[in-house]
Parts: sequence; structure tokens; C-alpha cells
Amino acid sequence: MKAKDIKGIIPPIQTSFTQDGEVNAQGIRNLIRFTLPYVHAYFPIGTYGVGPLMTLDDRKKALEIMLEEINGKVPVIAHVGCADTKSAIELAKHAKAAGAAAVASISPYYAPNLPEDMLFRYHADLIDAVQDDNFQYFLYNNPNYCQNKITPHLISRLAKYGMRGCKEASFDLVNFYQFKEAVEEYPDFSLIVGTEAIFVGAYDAGADGCVCGIGNIFPEVMRKMHDEYVSGDHAAALKTQEEILKIRKIIKQGPTISIMHAILELRGVDAGWPKRPYLPVSDELKAKIADDLKKLNLI
Repeated sequence: MKAKDIKGIIPPIQTSFTQDGEVNAQGIRNLIRFTLPYVHAYFPIGTYGVGPLMTLDDRKKALEIMLEEINGKVPVIAHVGCADTKSAIELAKHAKAAGAAAVASISPYYAPNLPEDMLFRYHADLIDAVQDDNFQYFLYNNPNYCQNKITPHLISRLAKYGMRGCKEASFDLVNFYQFKEAVEEYPDFSLIVGTEAIFVGAYDAGADGCVCGIGNIFPEVMRKMHDEYVSGDHAAALKTQEEILKIRKIIKQGPTISIMHAILELRGVDAGWPKRPYLPVSDELKAKIADDLKKLNLI
């Protein structure tokens, strides 16, 4: 599958756990079944999927369960980023063999402020390990979590090397435009925005898709905004964008992962437990979240 073929609403699907921290297969399946009717692809085992909190074996197990449940209905970009190159390559090879459509990686975390040549080599090694004509590698740009700056120059170098995708999650539209300019000579390069917060602006700038955390809890609202935009109803899409920002305000009242588990429970979806150090939210916060969502007619 080409990178440009992976478009639209792409939830960074959460991983479900048992109370004692084991991968919860049924919880994963429940969340896939809840979201699948509305989405175009998935981006698992990343920030929302708490990949860095999991062992390599658990990351592989969770991905296999997801791929089995999705059963080829939509493509999956498996996040394989790690603090070290060897582990990331191991996960990337596993994801390819397991049936993912592509892989993506954040830059090495816990190794901040690496020089460009070291960052280039990390991503190039992953490209060398798994990319071919039908399997693509995406760089996941999230400077907040990895403390490594991906510049337009580096994106251009990697595109010249063969990389054909990027999830841009800096929340900076100027940066998005600069990345787009950096790869403009590669029409098959896919640039995906990594947040629903600037969906309309990023789509105006030419985004191919949106990796949207809210796609876990209100996938139908994200699909509505997408369909409004692609049908040419820009005013309606902007109105839904405002609703999305109100939802984001609600989920930022505490740890996002924990709050999203609470919202799924409120929506009747048993998505298991968050993985420690995340804990379930208090009854008081859950009640406030429920009240806030009712005011928006969302539950």
C-alpha cells in the first residue's frame, strides 16, 4: 500500500489493559468495534496507545489482536518508536510480518537534542529495515514527547532517501506548511496532521489525513467533520471544529488517557483499564465530565 492511500480519520487507538496491567484482548476488540464504522485507518501503540509504557512483547501482542479484529477492513500504521534503534527495528519487522499497512516512529525519546545526522540515521535505519514499494515508513514528529526537533531540512533529506510519510504533531500550522514545502517535489509523499485541534486548517493546507485522539471516544463526530469538509461544506466543518475544541477542553481536565477511558465507560464501551502510572479518574471528576458532555448533547 502506498502512503498516499492511507487517508482520512485515523484514531491513535488506545490500548486496553486488565486491572493488573496485562493486555486486555476483549477491551481492545470492544474499542475497535465501537470505532471501526466511522474511521478510515488506525494508528496504534503510540502516545494514546501508551506504547512506551509497554514491553516489546506486549506491544506485539496488542498489535496482533488489533490486526485480527480489524481484519483488513482499514489500513493500520503501527507505531514502533522506541528509545533505541534495535528495538524499533524489531517492532517494525514484526508489524510488517503481522499485516500492518505501514509503520511509523517517533524520534528516540530519552535522548534529547540529538544532532540532525543522528536523527537521520535512526529514521533511515528503519526505512532500510522495512520499507519497500508496498510498505511505507512514516516519521512521527512529536517534539513535546521526544525532545528532538525535526526540521524541514531533515524531512527533505529523509524524503530524498525514500521516506514517503509523516505524522506532524507539533500543533503548529506554520510547521505543517514548512514540512509540506520541504516535500513538494515528491507528490506521493503523505503528510498527516497529528491532532484534531487544527483539522480544518491542516486540511486547508493539504493534509491527507488526521490522527485524532478524539476518534477514540467520538469517532462519529470526527467522521462528520471529515465528511463535511470533503463535501465542500466548509462552514459546517468549521462549526464541527468548534465542537471538537469544546470536547478537547473537557478531556484536558486531567490525564487525557484516564479521562478517555472514563468517557468510553460513559458511552457504554468496556475498554478495560488504563495502564499504570495512569489511574482511573475520581468519581467526582467522572461526574463533572458526564455533566459537561450532557451540556453538549454528546451523551
